[in-house]
Amino acid sequence: MTTSNENSPLVSKDDGSHTQERHPPPLIPMGLGPETNHDDDMSAPEPTHRRTTTATTVEIFGCAVNDIVVFFVLPAIFYFAVVVRVAAYVIDVAWDGGTIPTGPYRLVEAHVGGDFFSHYDFYDGPDSVGSAGHNSYVPRSRAEELGIAGVVVDNGGDDGEEEFAYMSSAATHSGPRDSIRLEGRTRFDRGLFVLDVRHMPDGCGVWPAFWLTDEARWPMNGEVDVLEGVNGQTTAKTALHTSNQCDMYAHVAPYAKTGHWEMITGIPDHFTGDPDYQTVKGADNCWTMAPHQWENEGCTVVHERNDTIGAPVNANGGGLYVLEWDPVGRYHEGLKGGYIKSWVFSPSIPQNLRDALDTAGMEDSSKRVAPDPLSWGLPYAYFAIGETTGCSADHFKHMRIVFDLAFCGTVSGNRFTRECPALAKTFNVTNEHGDNDPVSTCNAYIESNPKALEQAYWKIKGVYVYERELEHQRNKFGQG
Repeated sequence: MTTSNENSPLVSKDDGSHTQERHPPPLIPMGLGPETNHDDDMSAPEPTHRRTTTATTVEIFGCAVNDIVVFFVLPAIFYFAVVVRVAAYVIDVAWDGGTIPTGPYRLVEAHVGGDFFSHYDFYDGPDSVGSAGHNSYVPRSRAEELGIAGVVVDNGGDDGEEEFAYMSSAATHSGPRDSIRLEGRTRFDRGLFVLDVRHMPDGCGVWPAFWLTDEARWPMNGEVDVLEGVNGQTTAKTALHTSNQCDMYAHVAPYAKTGHWEMITGIPDHFTGDPDYQTVKGADNCWTMAPHQWENEGCTVVHERNDTIGAPVNANGGGLYVLEWDPVGRYHEGLKGGYIKSWVFSPSIPQNLRDALDTAGMEDSSKRVAPDPLSWGLPYAYFAIGETTGCSADHFKHMRIVFDLAFCGTVSGNRFTRECPALAKTFNVTNEHGDNDPVSTCNAYIESNPKALEQAYWKIKGVYVYERELEHQRNKFGQG
């Protein structure tokens, strides 16, 4: 049904007595109309010509407006909309940094109790050439047979019965001790690592370590030594070992840490071999071959207290060793770029960190307390990495946790005579020149299986690994 409207352009009046419907003329493409001679057909249409206007249709280049809308205008509008959407997406990608790890910390792994060793592989074989410890690492079956690895239960203390991971070593007839090296099964590119240790190996000739590395691509992927000591040292250190172009000089503010760079002097002259005691510098270059530093010294920060590893910590019932590896670093107020920081808490522990560990075992993750490093006070060690620093963040990647217990070797052995002089005198071994050989002297002491080595064991409550939750970064400058 058609409804007329007197105001419509399609309706006209002839003399006011009645109305008639006015239809638009047929569409005739230019050049394709009928012949112009129609003497016998008075109803034939006018000769074809370019029409400029009608009530509803305009012909442009022989095409009616309706055709133009369908075949030209609508597609143009569609493609314009597509271009606008693509442009918006490109702009959004250019300004949208995606998701970055800047949210609160959440627990990703907890190595505790009977589940502790399931997170590690037991390395089987001699110590590495670089460490050259006087020991061999044994597989889990052999370690359990020797009683040097397993889970022990402590019935004492206010917490009642507790389970701990235990690792030690055993004497052999051949000389080098059987010992333990654990290599984590998970690789990390960031995280907050908390070691709750109740007893660590201690004593002359003893070289324990808790560290992160990617040994297959060392030093390109970096190494971070969180807890390491030799010959009964009592002062904690954190050290980074990297490839070239990882320098902390002028990139770590004095107010960022409480510790200090380890001071180096006495490096032998390249030509004469004489120790250079005129040059003294801080170990702030992480490159393993940095000039004016010992080979593989790396960048090393020393704790301001001398009771932060070894016997003093064991006497206090242990402590917490915390490493924060944050390549983004948005949460560190006042300092730009990423960072690696470390703390030692013994005997006192920040309440937030204590609550985080106490709730880590809750099945309902919403009830767990998130660790907040900004509430713990300054770290003793701070290393600047990432943008605006002298060490790009890609110097550290794909690393895993390692525990080991070595003896003598390139560090503890070489320093044995100087740091354990009484024992060095008793077990003195000389070289072909009649001079004391510190490494051989250390080995002789270890092979005697002294009672003091009974203190060379790990007793670990747990290892907890947290990672920051991913957050949306509105633009590449970090502005929300």
